[in-house]
Amino acid sequence: MSRSSQTHAPVQPRPPFWTRVIPLFARLWRVILWIWGTVIVGGFLIGVVFVSLVTKGTSGLTDPRTWVVIQPLLAHPLLTIIALIIAGIITLSAFLAHRHQKNGAQKQEQVHEEALVDIAKAARTALEELKARPVASPPPPSNTVPPNQEIPPGTTWNVPFRRNPLFTGRQDVLKKLHDQLPTGKAAALTQPQAIRGLGGIGKTQTAVEYAYRYRDDYQYIFWVRADKREELVTDFATIASLLNLPEKNAQDQTVIVQAVKRWLETHSGWLLILDNADYLEMASQFIPPGGKGHLLLTTRAQAMGHLAQSVEIEKMEPDEGAIFLLRRARIIAQEAPLDTASTTDQAKAREIVQAMDGLPLALDQAGAYIEETRSMLASYLDIYEKQKQRTELLRRRGGVDPDHPLPVASTWSLSFQKVEQANPAAADLLRLCALLSPDAIPEEIFTQGAPDLGQSLEPVATDQMKLDLAIGELLKYSLVHRNPDTKTLTIHRLVQAVLRDEMNEKMQRQWAERAVRAVNRVFPEVGYETWPRCKRYISHAQVCALLIDQWGLEFPEAARLLNEAGWYLKERGQYTEAEPFSQRALAIRERILGPEHNVVANSRANLGLLYQAQGKYAEAELLYQRALAIVEKALGREHPDVATYLENYAVLLRKTRRKDEAQKLEARAREIRAKHERENPVKRE
Repeated sequence: MSRSSQTHAPVQPRPPFWTRVIPLFARLWRVILWIWGTVIVGGFLIGVVFVSLVTKGTSGLTDPRTWVVIQPLLAHPLLTIIALIIAGIITLSAFLAHRHQKNGAQKQEQVHEEALVDIAKAARTALEELKARPVASPPPPSNTVPPNQEIPPGTTWNVPFRRNPLFTGRQDVLKKLHDQLPTGKAAALTQPQAIRGLGGIGKTQTAVEYAYRYRDDYQYIFWVRADKREELVTDFATIASLLNLPEKNAQDQTVIVQAVKRWLETHSGWLLILDNADYLEMASQFIPPGGKGHLLLTTRAQAMGHLAQSVEIEKMEPDEGAIFLLRRARIIAQEAPLDTASTTDQAKAREIVQAMDGLPLALDQAGAYIEETRSMLASYLDIYEKQKQRTELLRRRGGVDPDHPLPVASTWSLSFQKVEQANPAAADLLRLCALLSPDAIPEEIFTQGAPDLGQSLEPVATDQMKLDLAIGELLKYSLVHRNPDTKTLTIHRLVQAVLRDEMNEKMQRQWAERAVRAVNRVFPEVGYETWPRCKRYISHAQVCALLIDQWGLEFPEAARLLNEAGWYLKERGQYTEAEPFSQRALAIRERILGPEHNVVANSRANLGLLYQAQGKYAEAELLYQRALAIVEKALGREHPDVATYLENYAVLLRKTRRKDEAQKLEARAREIRAKHERENPVKRE
């Protein structure tokens, strides 16, 4: 190795002399203390011996043994003094060194504590600064997108969802949105659009599909969660970071929001999607007053005002829903048409769509269940038709779906809770609707049936303004639809199912009874002139008949509703549908009124007329005979009502070709009527 290439470690300077001596003397301090302790103890002992000798007499002082210890010291006094001085100096030095080292350790410990305090203060300050800043999730890179998706280069994009490969239908909605949001159109003429509908109907998925399908039309596509103010602020902060706005790190959240709104007002080529904007008043605070881009909302609210033009998402049609279900269950390929499935699978899929009332989220849950359990479509239907298992199915999300993690039941339960908190009467109104037919619920069931609807709903139902506000609360979440022309409400069948399943047995029975009583109040006595009204209420009477059977409801109003509904169906020629109504009405009246009551006779006669229309003459005759006997006993043989029973019976006898018997009954009926007219002459003016 050459000399020039050698390297030498740097020479460390020796520390000062005193820095080495002080630790040495400090360590000697304990030893010196031990030595002085020994000397002091020894001196004490010597003193004790000396005192003891003195007390024994002066002769002890002359004893050589008395001075044996101190004699050497007295023999050399100078050396003794020098030794004592040196010992004192060493002792003092050791003491001072010990004190110096102790003070140094205390100062070092104090400095260490102060350093820890400074660190804690700095950490607290940093945390306070972080809290003061807007909470924002890390913004995604502007040109990134989930795998297997094509985004045009240069597009700023933060849509958090993948494109759904199973997206089915909604072509008319997408086309309408695109027509209403044309590129190149003047900003002042482009009105914001709102996709509205029930929770689980597919609003968000439609917005996602729109963003992907028309991504080439925009340079910027921003997605904002709008169901909470905190999420609106957070996502606006994300947009500020994506755009690298100077205000992106501002501590005041309002500054960031206003900066983004100013950018939107002054730039073009953007699409802003506000998802789940159910609270329109809150969402409107984040919408720029002008701009050259497009705004798209998804919401359950139905009243848009001047904020946006709405496009409603309807439930899926049978074939459309069947394709989606079969694809989701992996029974057919993603792009395969419906006819690639077997005829049996097609039929069962349509039945499931009907059971789910065309709700996409419910169909997605059904498909996930069928795929995961490898069960048959028919098996799923069998499980769903059982109430307890239906509840479990509607609460089971299944699959891995971050785009809509909540199942149908949970999605609507949250809406129900919000309605209950905002307007308890609206919640009761919804419960009543859950016990009626889902389609075209007449509002007069609420207004005229108010006395039977409970303490919370009755005062609201009798006040039109309060009723409007209660219905408006339900409209906020699209839980019902209102037709102002027909004055009816419509509710989704699955909303009804979830509501009923959330009620305990006591509550279900209570609302079932209220529904029966309310419908009975509006159902008129059957006559040709009341047919239109009967038609308006018959579907709800039919549902009430099921409730009467399910809960064993037996009271006069229930029997009356069954009797009138059965009579209307009979008059319209729907004999098969009418029969159980009349039979059930007769059974209830016999139990609550007794078999000999004249009202029971009326039910028997009505059922007899139905059997007669069906050609069941033997059954009809037995009913006529029994009804005639009851009414004669209850009202008397000469009562005008007896004549009516006789005439009806005579018609049956003529149909069975028993003319002579019929003539006898007819003659007796004429005599009764003539007598009644003589006794109760009609006064002529």
